[in-house]
Amino acid sequence: MSGRSGAITDEEINELVSKLQSLLPESRRRRSAGRVSASKLLKETCSYIKGLHREVEDLSDRLSDLMATMDSNSPQAEIIRSLLRP
Repeated sequence: MSGRSGAITDEEINELVSKLQSLLPESRRRRSAGRVSASKLLKETCSYIKGLHREVEDLSDRLSDLMATMDSNSPQAEIIRSLLRP
């Protein structure tokens, strides 16, 4: 960012938008079709993040259901626990 108090230049905004666009799978496909507006890109980003949150919740629920049906001492349960450890 520039040295001004909290101000950001158009060039910096364009650079940040470009970096954000490179992180979104949907934007990558459209990159060749031309530049996406910053507001549209921010909306796509929010939508993408919400979708990721839904996927995480769904996978967490499925994993909980799976663990509830397993013998907690089984080798499969131990493998799953080992994968979930940091």
